[in-house]
Order: sequence, then structure tokens, then C-alpha cells
Amino acid sequence: MKGIAARVDAWLVEHHDEVIRWRRHIHANPELSHMEYQTTDFIEEKLRAHGLDPVRFPGTGLRVDIGPDTGDRLAFRADIDALPVSELTRLEFASAVPGVSHACGHDVHTTVSLALACALADNAELLTHGIRVIFQPAEEVMDGGAVQVISWGGLEGVGSIFALHVEPKLKVGRVGLRTGAITSAADVINLKVFGPGGHSSRPHLTSDVVYALGKVITEVPGLLTRRVDPRTGTVLVFGSVNSGYAANAIPESGTLTGTIRTADIGTWRELQELMEELIGQVLAPTGCTYELGYQRGVPPVINDDLATALLADAARAIDPQGVVNAPQSSGGEDFSWYLEHVPGSMARLGCGSGEGPAHDLHQGDLVVDERAIGVGVRLFASVAEQFGGATGEVGQPDGFLS
Repeated sequence: MKGIAARVDAWLVEHHDEVIRWRRHIHANPELSHMEYQTTDFIEEKLRAHGLDPVRFPGTGLRVDIGPDTGDRLAFRADIDALPVSELTRLEFASAVPGVSHACGHDVHTTVSLALACALADNAELLTHGIRVIFQPAEEVMDGGAVQVISWGGLEGVGSIFALHVEPKLKVGRVGLRTGAITSAADVINLKVFGPGGHSSRPHLTSDVVYALGKVITEVPGLLTRRVDPRTGTVLVFGSVNSGYAANAIPESGTLTGTIRTADIGTWRELQELMEELIGQVLAPTGCTYELGYQRGVPPVINDDLATALLADAARAIDPQGVVNAPQSSGGEDFSWYLEHVPGSMARLGCGSGEGPAHDLHQGDLVVDERAIGVGVRLFASVAEQFGGATGEVGQPDGFLS
């Protein structure tokens, strides 16, 4: 075998146990968004041990460049933060931090990119194109740490960018790809409704806040379906409603919160104005006053067609049968902000063992098949080889996927 991808294969075999220890250390020591200080220190220590010179971002997170400065580097992004979710797995390396865990698999993303960077550093003489690996903080909070990374120059000199996200419903060894929208935009609505209050026997003498909230809950989602193309996958769901304290009293205020999601970036840019219009029209006849808070989240991840084709070629070089179609998700992902600036693509990395019950993301019982780490590293290495125009056979590293 020859080429950078084959060298990375060999590196993975030699460093298999070490890489697994990295992942388990990160998993056992999760840190919330903007608090990833120990995680950043750990990543920096490993990178420097392999002769690299990472650049830390203000606060947490870092980036590192490998290979020649070609002016249009190929970038790979990993998110490093954890969630405020208690781990329920009882693994030997389960989270040691109460109420915090890597329930979204970011420990795997971090380990994949860390192993990739170290393997490339140890074989940098084969690189014909510059590589940047970005370890991004705060993916789990709006409007996402990607915005800060971009403002700190994280994309300067980058020509394209790639990422992956673990998918427990996809068997390990499979790579899910999709051209176009693979995630959705996700915005948050906070509505406060006010009235003078009154006795429930005399609703005609006041403005009924509870009735007004009910009209918004039942009418606005329906109106939305008549104002937005249904093919955009736009959906409004309210998650909480609060008002009142007694059966015979009309309250003076109430609150309603929810999310609105869409897979169409054009629709996303128009949603705030449309929601303000619809909610105002629905509440107007009730006599209530209101305050509408609309929090913009992240745009949908729109995978570039050429970048996705490159990912597909890279994945098939590893396993001709490994590529599957990824469904469009209604979840949000701040990788989308990078794609507002440079072309790129995000892949779904199968991490399900195929045994026992299927787990899900953002759940405390998420268990990842660690063989997915090797698949992810090899996928990125294959992308680097395909992108740089190098040649090389790709094999399967023992211990990661058989």
C-alpha cells in the first residue's frame, strides 16, 4: 500500500490502544459549552507531542495546520463540548462529572480529528495540500461556537471544509451522505401575552390570556402550512405553555415557548418576519397585548454537491458498499455557518453495533461502537488523499473494523 491514506491506516494499527484511551479520557471528563478548558489542554498536549504547533482560540478550542501552506487548505472540524445530560450507561469510563455527558458523541468527533491530525503530522512529507483541523467549542448552544471560530480567523486560508457526526441508528462501517440540506435551521420563539386579568364568570370584561395562548397554539402552526411551501420541511412545535393559578381566575399574563425549523435556507431568512405577522394577526381580536422574542439559531447545513461527491469517493475507496443515503434531519448543527463562507459537506458516521436496542443522540444511555473512530479517521484521510490528488490503496485497519 502507498499514499497518505495507507500511512494513516498503518498509524491507526500502531496507535489503536492509545487512540481508544484518548476517547475514553475525553468521554469520562466532559465539559459544557465554553467551559472546555481541560479538553482543550488535552488536545493541545497530544498535538504538540507529535510536533505540531496549534493555535488556541480565546477561551477554549483550537486549530492546527499541517502540511504545506497551499493557500486553500482543506479543513476538518470537530466539536468538543458536552451536554447537560446525566449519563446512564454504567460504562467503566462513564462521565465522572455529575449531570454532564457526551450524549451527542462529540468525544468521538474530537478523537477522530485528533487521531487524524497526529497521523498526518507523523507522515506530513506525503501531504501535497495544506490541512487544517479545527477543534470547535460550544456547538450545543445558540448561535453556535462556529460563529466565533470564523470571527477568530478559523477559515482564513481555507478552501473547503468537512465534518462528520455520529449516527447510532446507522451500523458501524456505514457512512451516510446527502447532497443539499442534511440538517434544519432551528429558531426559538418566546411569547409573553398580557391582559388586565379578571373573574372567570365575567370574561367579557377583560382579555382572556389563556384563550389567547390557545389560539396561538392551535392556529399559528396551521396558518404556517398555508404560507410556506410544504417541501421545505418547515415545522412549528410549542414545548411549554404557562399561565394562571386558579380555576376561577383569568390571569394577567402567560408564556409560550417553542421551536420552528426548516430545511430551506431561503425560508429560514424570512421566518422571523412571517411569525411576527401571523402571531400578531391571531392575537389582535383577543384584546391582549404581547411581547414576542424570536431567537435566531443556526441555518440548515447545506452540503455542497461537489464536496459530497468527494466524500462519497473517499468512503467508497475504503468500502465500496459503505455509502448509504442519509435522511434529512430536523435537528440543528452550527457547521452550517462554515458553509456560508466555503463549500463543504457533513457525513453521518455509523456508530451502532447492530446488537441490542438502538440508542439515540442527546440521551443518557447513548453507547457508541468504538470501531467507528477508525472508520472516521480513515474517511478523513481518504478525503485528504482524494483532494490532494495523491494515489494510494486503502485497506482496513485491524482492530477498528473487521
